[in-house]
Amino acid sequence: QVQLVESGGGLVQPGGSLRLSCAASGRTFSTYAMGWFRQAPGKEREFVAAIGRGGSIYADSVKGRFGISRDNAKNTVDLQMNSLKPEDTAVYYCAGRQTIVVARTPEYWNYWGQGTQITVSS
Repeated sequence: QVQLVESGGGLVQPGGSLRLSCAASGRTFSTYAMGWFRQAPGKEREFVAAIGRGGSIYADSVKGRFGISRDNAKNTVDLQMNSLKPEDTAVYYCAGRQTIVVARTPEYWNYWGQGTQITVSS
């Protein structure tokens, strides 16, 4: 069983930056794909970014603004968010998958964090 704990959420002005971090338990972290999803009120959970075999992938809405990275020695995965927009406001979830292959569909992911709120507002 893998436990994921996010940190780094908060309130930021449009155009600002935030960095989310996710700490994972377990000794097989390096064999897992790791990702970030988000869910705004009244909307379905959507893919943001993931990192695994072959590198990283991003949703079109965040490409060029967000960057995902992982540190297998520390069992952490981070999401650097730049040029934030009000439409980025959502609860952000860290996710883990029992394969190094990434996926964009939430149903394909096995483990989830509790979520952290990001609010982009002036």
